[in-house]
Amino acid sequence: MSGPELCDHYLAYGRGEGRIPSSAALRENFLSLIPQDAPLLEIGPFCNPCVVGTHVRYFDVLHRAGLIARAERIGIDHSRTPEIHFTSPTGDLSVIPGTFGGALSSHCLEHQIDLIAHLNQVAQLLRPNGSYFLLVPDKRFCFDHFIAESTIAGVMEAHLSGRATHTVQSVIEHRALTTHNDPARHWQGDHGSLSEVSNRVSKALLEIEDSAGAYIDVHAWQFTPDSFRTLMNVLKELRLTAFRPARIYDTPFGRLEFCAVLQKSS
Repeated sequence: MSGPELCDHYLAYGRGEGRIPSSAALRENFLSLIPQDAPLLEIGPFCNPCVVGTHVRYFDVLHRAGLIARAERIGIDHSRTPEIHFTSPTGDLSVIPGTFGGALSSHCLEHQIDLIAHLNQVAQLLRPNGSYFLLVPDKRFCFDHFIAESTIAGVMEAHLSGRATHTVQSVIEHRALTTHNDPARHWQGDHGSLSEVSNRVSKALLEIEDSAGAYIDVHAWQFTPDSFRTLMNVLKELRLTAFRPARIYDTPFGRLEFCAVLQKSS
C-alpha cells in the first residue's frame, strides 16, 4: 500500500483494534521520552513515582509519611514512596517555587476539580516551550466505562463557578455508576454491569453528608484520546490555556490509559 492507503487502512481498522502506529503510545516507552537534562516536576506520585533521579521534584497532597500511612490503610506496597518536596492538601500548585523544563502526572488529571485552573498552574511552573507529560485513563477501558465523556460545557462550568470540591454528581458517579477495572475484559467487550445502584447511591449520599463539605477524592472527568484532543483544542482556541496538544496517542490494545504531551506556547 502507499502511505495514504496505509493511513486510511489504519483509521478504518487498526485504530479500533488498539493497534498503535507509535511505540510511544505504551507507558514504558512514553516515559523514556521525557528529557532528563532539565528539572522535572512529577505531580501526585503517591507511592510509585513514574520518574526518579536527582532532576525530579515531587508534589503531592501529603508528605511521605502520610502517603505511606494511606498506602498501608488500603493495602498496597509503599516501598518506592519518594520524599515529597512540595505539598498542598488541596492540590494547589502555587506553593511550588521556581520553574521546570517539564511536568508529569499519571492518573491525576481526571481528579482535578477545576481542570482549567490546574492546567494554568502547571503552565505557570513551566519554562517557555515546556511540556506537560500525561498518562490518562481511557474511560472506555476502565471503571468509568458507563459514565459519559466530559464536555467543554462541564469544564467551563467548573471553572467559572469557582468550584472548590467535587460535585454531588461526580461523587455519585464514582461510587455508584462505576464497573470493573480490568482492561482486558473491556477490550473483549465485557464491561460488566451496574449492580446495587440504589444501595451504592445511598452510601455515596451518606459519605457526602459525613464529609461536611470536605474534599472527597473521585474522578471529575472522563476522557478518550479523541475527546481529550478536542477539549484541549477548544481551550487553546478560547485562550483559556497556554497549552496545545502536541501529541495525544491512541490507547493500545489491552491497556486502560493513553499518553499525551501538552506543550506550552512560547
